[in-house]
Amino acid sequence: MSNPIRVFLVDDQAMVRAGFRMLVESQPDLTVVGEAGDGQEALDVLAGTDCDVVLMDVRMPRLDGVAATRELTARPDPPAVVVLTTFDLDEHVFAAIRAGASAFLLKDARPDELLDAVRTVHAGHAVVAPSATKRLLERFADSLPPGPHETDAPAEPAHPQDRRLVGLTEREREVLVLVGRGLSNAEIQAELVVAEATVKTHVGRLLAKTGSRDRVQLVVLAHELRLV
Repeated sequence: MSNPIRVFLVDDQAMVRAGFRMLVESQPDLTVVGEAGDGQEALDVLAGTDCDVVLMDVRMPRLDGVAATRELTARPDPPAVVVLTTFDLDEHVFAAIRAGASAFLLKDARPDELLDAVRTVHAGHAVVAPSATKRLLERFADSLPPGPHETDAPAEPAHPQDRRLVGLTEREREVLVLVGRGLSNAEIQAELVVAEATVKTHVGRLLAKTGSRDRVQLVVLAHELRLV
């Protein structure tokens, strides 16, 4: 059997950490290697702890999950970060994803969803549940502060020559829009009437051409470019 996936828990509530520890340790392919009660403690402990996946709460004392994620993912060979949140923290989750988190889950997610997320991000993939993505984006998009070039005028779509769109084919732009809307590969397949393998190819090319790390960053990119 291969070595278990090493998980680190970060939450300011000891009872929550205990629950996550019991769940993770119940799996033969997962193990908890440490825990912390806030973002700063997590950074300090992780500096000397080998870890594959971090389960990161958002709102914590001293250093919140967003700042901790940003600093952690800037380190060499960082672990994957799964952000855990509730609906009233959506804008913070968006910031955490931009900071480098590979996934987000609601704290009321089913145990099997949390375990699947740990395994998925460890494999190098992102976890973006389409239905949750739509709800999250709708909930916090209006509360985000305007960018430096934004005004009170209605938002305009991205200019076709935006450097992040250069080199994309028309079909790849279509797929980027659908990914930004939170559609899964199967849903994109049905929308475009193509094979799912073709969709996977387009998504792979989008990741490469835009320099995006994973599907989460493609969702963020589509919204930053106002394609959605």
